Amino acid sequence: MRLTELPLRQPAFVDLIDWSVLSPSEGQRLREFGLCEGASVEALHHGGLWGKGPIACKVGRMTIAMRRNHAAAVTVRTGPDAVP
Repeated sequence: MRLTELPLRQPAFVDLIDWSVLSPSEGQRLREFGLCEGASVEALHHGGLWGKGPIACKVGRMTIAMRRNHAAAVTVRTGPDAVP
């Protein structure tokens, strides 16, 4: 499932990131925040009107705000098979 579809407060792991939909600077920014395949992630809050704005996410131990189109490029996995 996409990070945009992950229920709030449900722990998950990043399975795949479609770097091709991000500009090089956007990809570098997300990597600097620790977002990479295998990283633990948790959606904390959906901002904007009706929750369609940026997403506050916990990546490892850090909380970051991520644009919705960036979060849509991140595929996550949950459940017992989610261990990296």
